[in-house]
Amino acid sequence: MTTKFKVLQVIPKLGFGGAETGCYDLAHYLSEVGCGSYIITSGGELIKYIKKNKVKVIKLPVHSKNPFLIILNTFLISLIVIFLNIDIVHARSRAPAWSCYWSSFITRRKFVTTFHGTYSFKKDIKKFYNSIMLKSKLTIAGSNFIFNHINKNYSDYLKPKNKLLVIFRGINLDYFNEENVSPKKINDLINNWKIEENKSTILLPGRVTPWKGQEMFIEAINILREDYNKIDYQVIILGSDQGRNIFSKKIYSLVERYQLGKKIKFFSHCKEMPTAYKISDIIVSSSIRPEAFGRVSVEAQAMKKPIVASDIGGSKETIINGKSGFLFKAGDPRALAKVLNNVLEMNKETLNSIGNEGRKNVSEKFDVEKMCQRTFSEYRKLIK
Repeated sequence: MTTKFKVLQVIPKLGFGGAETGCYDLAHYLSEVGCGSYIITSGGELIKYIKKNKVKVIKLPVHSKNPFLIILNTFLISLIVIFLNIDIVHARSRAPAWSCYWSSFITRRKFVTTFHGTYSFKKDIKKFYNSIMLKSKLTIAGSNFIFNHINKNYSDYLKPKNKLLVIFRGINLDYFNEENVSPKKINDLINNWKIEENKSTILLPGRVTPWKGQEMFIEAINILREDYNKIDYQVIILGSDQGRNIFSKKIYSLVERYQLGKKIKFFSHCKEMPTAYKISDIIVSSSIRPEAFGRVSVEAQAMKKPIVASDIGGSKETIINGKSGFLFKAGDPRALAKVLNNVLEMNKETLNSIGNEGRKNVSEKFDVEKMCQRTFSEYRKLIK
């Protein structure tokens, strides 16, 4: 059986999130191993980085949850599948998954999904909507946490004939490598962010949204100053509020209330995340709801930086607590402040050891090459 088959991945938007970068990496890997590689998406910043001679991008409104557009996308995707002679249709989100499911049914192609998050389901109708991710021949969970979440909450929708397995997300270890960050990029970012090089830098990357824990993090920074008398550090909160203006104003007000305006700086984006990690001393992931995987935790370890993360979700799997990073009680600002204080007091030798263990941990388990190889192997099994 030839390995040269064609795969169509469908994702709402190609931004810089975990699902999107996974789609991007797999698309280029498939091209490298001789497969036809296609992506349907509505747009996104990551599109401009796709190598057009290797991966073909088709734009459709697959980001929409409008039932009429989902039906329209079903027919359009069916035509695309037939015209391009696609073998596998891989959906990476719920709305496009409904279109892909029916398109695959109509065209008799293999249907694959990746279950990227713990989708909310307060009502049965919402749970049914989410269950489309389990109607595929192969459902990929990005972590053991997601695998267990599916088994616990969607057991009624699991069928023995369909396959559910874990394929850990991976990151590009060449891109997230401290040795590959140029001095010019470092100097430019230090100047742009006005970083004081004689002070430790604490970085909190992630979308500015309540569940990412920015409020709790600011509380912890205040406790770090008041209870531990720590003042020789600076804080960067990096991420876009994506239109959540009310929440943004709330955390800005919190900074003002604690008089932390000179300590905490906000930036909406950074084009070169390895550079942001490189100029930082401690990375924090303060989510108060479980991360499906916890990409920040993995990227920080790859960059040999100590990561401090909530003890929930995927971070419990990606961090070796006390060895490659540190876990703290989720939602507890005092627990976070205590860990931050401990890390700030560590000597250089200890921090280097943690950094080396982090890099080793990611190389062994979360390399993007392993993720792509494993997914490709499962595709081959489906084709056979």
